[in-house]
Amino acid sequence: MRPSRAASTIAVVVAVLTAFPIYWMVLSALKPDGEIQSLEVRPWTLHPTLENFTRVLTGENFGRYFLNSVLVAGSVVILSGLVAFLAAVAVTRFTFRLRTTILIMFLVAQMVPIEALTIPMFFVVRDLGLLNTLASLVLVHLAFTLPFAIWMMRGFVAAVPESLEEAAMIDGASRATVLWRILFPLVAPGLVATSVFSFITAWNDFVFARTFIISAKDSQTLPAALLVFFKPDENDWGGIMAASTLMTLPVLVFFVAVQRRLVSGLGGAVKG
Repeated sequence: MRPSRAASTIAVVVAVLTAFPIYWMVLSALKPDGEIQSLEVRPWTLHPTLENFTRVLTGENFGRYFLNSVLVAGSVVILSGLVAFLAAVAVTRFTFRLRTTILIMFLVAQMVPIEALTIPMFFVVRDLGLLNTLASLVLVHLAFTLPFAIWMMRGFVAAVPESLEEAAMIDGASRATVLWRILFPLVAPGLVATSVFSFITAWNDFVFARTFIISAKDSQTLPAALLVFFKPDENDWGGIMAASTLMTLPVLVFFVAVQRRLVSGLGGAVKG
């Protein structure tokens, strides 16, 4: 069934409205300072330049901040995916006391605003001695992404017939073999869908980075490092836009790499 012309028009309008801020960000990053601060608004630039990107890339500790963001986001994606998969199997395939209560708590955890839990989490991280470390960011992001990831993975695991696992176990496969060689590949699209959520949440985080990384500049991530371009007298908008563009590229690359599995994963989540 082909989409109607009205639906296609609406889709194009939504796509343009969504892409325009990204276009303006990249355009501003390519503009010299004179054009950025000009009162005449132009959706193009007469003198494109890479000076803003050069200033950002050669700036102090930009590579370190980039690596920190990669380490935090990558750790959150791997750990949340692994824990969510195992937890989803537990709450779906096994019957135990308080199982329904645990599932409800996953939903309740998603309803609590992040701002309401930031201060309590700060005291927990402080008592653990993890302030000013990347481990604190990984731990906090896991706490906030796991409820969603577990609830989403539960639908994928439930969609896999138990008869497949039973047949494999009758043939002599162990529980671990069934788990990793049969169930894991079948729910891989769900892991991709949850990993996108975990990656974007950890990569774009600013609140936690400013809260838990107080004095250790070498442990800062990219969103918090953008503050260096906000100056008391005059903001460096060229540097801000160039740094924001560079921050966006890994997200786009990650999304393009997993887009096929992401579509099937989201479809499976709706079905589950």
